[in-house]
Amino acid sequence: MSSIPQRLAALRAAMEAAGAAAYLIPTGDPHSSEYLPDHYNSRAYFSGFTGENSTLVVTRTASALWADGRFFVQAEKELAGTEIELMRMGEPGVPTVEQYCADALQEGEALGLCGLTASCKLVRSLQKLLDPKGVAVKTLNLEDELWTEGRPPLPATPAWLLPAEYAGAAPADKLTRLRAKLAELGCTAQLVGKLDNLAWLLNLRAMDIACTPYAMAYCFVTEGEAVLFINAARLADAAKAELAAAGVRLAGYDEVLPFLAAYSAKQTVLADPDSVNYAVFSALENNPALTVKALADPLLPMKGVKNPTELAHTRECHIRDGVAMVRFQKELEERLAAGEALTELTVDEILHKYRSAQDKFLTESFGTIAAYGPNAAMMHYHATEASHAALERRGFLLVDCGGTYMDGTTDITRTYPLGPLTEEERLCYTWTLQSHIDMARAVWLDYCTGQMLDTIAREPLWLHLLNYRCGTGHSVSFVGNVHEGPHALRPVNQVRFEPGMVVTDEPGVYEGGRLGIRIENELECREKETNQYGRFLCFEPLTYVPIATGPIVPGVLSREQLDWLNAYHRAVYEKLAPRLTDGEREWLAAKCAAIGA
Repeated sequence: MSSIPQRLAALRAAMEAAGAAAYLIPTGDPHSSEYLPDHYNSRAYFSGFTGENSTLVVTRTASALWADGRFFVQAEKELAGTEIELMRMGEPGVPTVEQYCADALQEGEALGLCGLTASCKLVRSLQKLLDPKGVAVKTLNLEDELWTEGRPPLPATPAWLLPAEYAGAAPADKLTRLRAKLAELGCTAQLVGKLDNLAWLLNLRAMDIACTPYAMAYCFVTEGEAVLFINAARLADAAKAELAAAGVRLAGYDEVLPFLAAYSAKQTVLADPDSVNYAVFSALENNPALTVKALADPLLPMKGVKNPTELAHTRECHIRDGVAMVRFQKELEERLAAGEALTELTVDEILHKYRSAQDKFLTESFGTIAAYGPNAAMMHYHATEASHAALERRGFLLVDCGGTYMDGTTDITRTYPLGPLTEEERLCYTWTLQSHIDMARAVWLDYCTGQMLDTIAREPLWLHLLNYRCGTGHSVSFVGNVHEGPHALRPVNQVRFEPGMVVTDEPGVYEGGRLGIRIENELECREKETNQYGRFLCFEPLTYVPIATGPIVPGVLSREQLDWLNAYHRAVYEKLAPRLTDGEREWLAAKCAAIGA
């Protein structure tokens, strides 16, 4: 197995041969996926960094990797001992990827990248700074040339259609909605490249990405038909028949570029630069029969507001998931009390045992984050066989996990006290809980955006000059990826919240080398009341799992916050108790006991 220095040396040699003075490797696949099929983890192969949302740039003499605040600690560890410089995105004095490339390259030189794994948006942003300098962007694919040892194959899992009884609408109905929206936007066609949008449009599912039930495919939708680019052998006859009845014909996955290049009918095609890869976008633009409109994908807001059927199934799914969480916590506590030696890996094993036993379970919705003590300061830490911590009878264990079922997707974080806590741990936990509760009980007028609502959660931490380098929450797909859009509780999100949107509420405190605390529920946006002042909205919890009350510092939570917490725990018991054994109900009653009365 070659080392990172050897891989970088091989990359530089290939760059030289291809006439590129620098090479850029994003975290990306042909569909702008957040979580990648293993086949496309090229950035990890060449850098050693295993986190998300990062970009590697290699020049003749230097290399740098950009990571966001969730991964600063992890990136420091994984890049240690390599030449790669960590660029902390958003920190003062840190250049953007685009500016770094512009500064590193001279007139007449070229920046290489793979057109299939780089989005059109990324390439266009690079060109804005490189074109004035006379630096070209060169479409190469050095990853395929160099990454030959142990590279996983392209995924090709069985594909299937989520029944309309769960999805709330059939593919034909959703195609009709999309075509109506395209007509409003002055378009006659759309190239759908994002897997989550395609999954929603055709109810298409597979397991091509770990923990994400999507199929690698494209779809070209016109007024008269839709062409799905996928290996037809992956689909059962019943799924093919349903798609055919909806006016969907099949073509091979690798046929998309030749198809777009040869297409001769006049079309005005919507393509989203954020999600359509550069190679596909270029094929559309270079075809004289096609007029390309670079617009936001209209499927994103369509699927962001869940329909009544999706919401009803999601509520039921969360109750079953809550039962699994209760059984997990009870067993964990009992085994620790018995003196058994447990590790972060044991946590994952127990969770999988109970979650996978639930009805309609498909897969974990992401790799479980079981982080003990200082490991929890890394927001997306993952224990491995080679590197994991033993659980001790002190401090906190943070567990962030979830499941995808035939009827919904869950995401929950709880921070469990395993024994004596420091004063800092107890205070940070209490302030985090205040932030969580303030977001959960918020009421607002319907003009409020995710940016505006995000501020509500931060105030309890800001009062103590603390903050978290991430959003307060993200949207969650229905039987899909655990992160989606368009809405989020983030300082930069400008999407207005609407009833039917689902979002997480997960503030936290992360102090490197000391502690990490997060408390997370999923919330459903609902209408509260409309009066002379307008339409007021609120949140209703979807997640019903007890929140540890032992670490709470007395006298810090307000009366309103205590009332919310006690009411929440009453609802937890009412929803979960009927599905538990007598012993489990007794355990749950103690966990849900009122405090601060």
